[in-house]
Order: sequence, then C-alpha cells, then structure tokens
Amino acid sequence: MELKGIITPILTPMNEDESVNYDELKNQINRLIKAGVHGLFFYGTNGECYILNPEEKKKILEVAVETVNHRVPVYAGTGCVGTKDTIEMSKMAESIGVDVLSIISPYFAAISQNELIEHYTTVAKAVKTPIVLYNIPARTGVNMAPATIGKLAEVDNIVGAKDSSGNFTNMLGYIEQTRKRPDFSVLSGNDALILWCLLAGGKGGIAGCSNVYPENMVGIYENFIKGNMDEAKKCQERIGALRSVFKYGNPNTIVKKATKLLGYNVGECRSPFNYLSDEGMEALKKVIADYKKSDMR
Repeated sequence: MELKGIITPILTPMNEDESVNYDELKNQINRLIKAGVHGLFFYGTNGECYILNPEEKKKILEVAVETVNHRVPVYAGTGCVGTKDTIEMSKMAESIGVDVLSIISPYFAAISQNELIEHYTTVAKAVKTPIVLYNIPARTGVNMAPATIGKLAEVDNIVGAKDSSGNFTNMLGYIEQTRKRPDFSVLSGNDALILWCLLAGGKGGIAGCSNVYPENMVGIYENFIKGNMDEAKKCQERIGALRSVFKYGNPNTIVKKATKLLGYNVGECRSPFNYLSDEGMEALKKVIADYKKSDMR
C-alpha cells in the first residue's frame, strides 16, 4: 500500500459532557470520504490524542474501522512515551484492523537520536502493520534528524514519515535520505507546505485543515498529479486565511471550532484546551463566512 494524497487527522467529536460523540464521528468519516480524502488518521493532534484514555482510543478505532469499511486507509496514532506502552497500543490497533500506525516520537524526557532509532526499531519488530514516523518537535521537544529517518527507512515495515516541524529544509532532508527507497512516503504535517513537499518528491500531507476544507485540500494533491499547477497553487493559497487565525490559539482548537461553525455537531475540545479569545473568534467567523461565499467547495 502506497501512502499518498491528503490524509485527514480527523477530529474527535465531543458531547457537552466531554464524552466522545460516536454518532458524529461516523458522520465526519462519511463526510470526509465523500469529499475525496485519501486516508483518515484517528487521534492525531487534531483528534486530541493527548487527552483520550486507552478505552476511548480502542472504541474510536472499532467505530472507525467498521464505518470506513475499507474505503480509504485507516491510520491510528499509537505512539506513547515508552517503548513498551507504544507496542501495547500498536498491537491493540493492529488487532482491530487498522492499515497504518502513526507513531509520534517519545516526549517530555529528553531523547537522543540513537534512542529514537532503538525505540522505533523495537516497535517495528513487534508488529506487522506499516508504520509512519511522526515528527512534531514543537510538541515533543525533539526533532528527528534526516539521518535518523534515513536509518529507520532501512526497516521494512517503517514506510513513511510525517514532518510537522514546519522546517522545509528538514523535510527536504527526509526526502533526500529516503530516495533509495521509492515506496517510502514523506508527508507534510504542515498544511502550508503540502504542495512544496509534492514538488520536492514527497507524497502528500496529513492535513488538519482538511477537517474544514476537505475538497480544497484534496484539490492540492489531485491537481498536482494531473499537472494543473495553477489550480494546485490556488488550492494551497486558499488555506492562508484559516491558518492566519492560528496565532490566537492551539491550531487543533481552532480547526474544531471552525468545523463547528460550518454546522457540524463536533463540540469543543476537552478542557482546558478549548479557549479562543473574542478577537480570535471574530476572525474565525469572518474566515468561515468568506469560505461559505467562495468557490472552494
């Protein structure tokens, strides 16, 4: 299975009491697949992985695999701080039938590049499901170096890397270090860099904005593949307005509020990660109002 295109790190809908709204989760799954996304990634950053308990994660995947029903690949975020816990979470996801494991680098405690290699190699040996490495240094405190990605690409079932560093030079390093393995997919975790990732030889992006603008985000990839570069650039540039609101708070909080403003019953992020200032909310409302009037859908 080649990992490519626009993969949505689908948000986790919540009820007013902060319990998971599984009915709306099913609705969002069907909405996004209808819009043409190439994969769905459950409990990534936008899915509030940091605040879901293991039982919730298991049920979310059970609902996901049943609802998706092989229409697109199902990715599951199974990374934990420890190697043992990561293996346990990965085996749980594997038993449910997910297609890809997305494993964030260990966080909080400082970790070396050698320890990263040992961690991922050990996890990869314990499971059969393909693994995508997840680099997000702003959240974990460590950047996975391009040389580390190159070393890990030698492991058969490590098949890709998502780079959310926002550093295009770092992403280029990932692409260069893995050129000898054509089936290895470098995916942009920064929505603003998806087209540039594709132009450099990457395979697409895991795009938070596709929760809000799924058709437009799919348009970046599909127009690129067809050689319609002007249209691909337009699709890439159109997300600038939404991303400009990110300065007011957590991007995943803003993405969820934006999806709610579109009329979907996704609720709020779990406390305390749900605050947006009045100024930020007004800016977001304007972005969504302008979107509704546009030709982005």
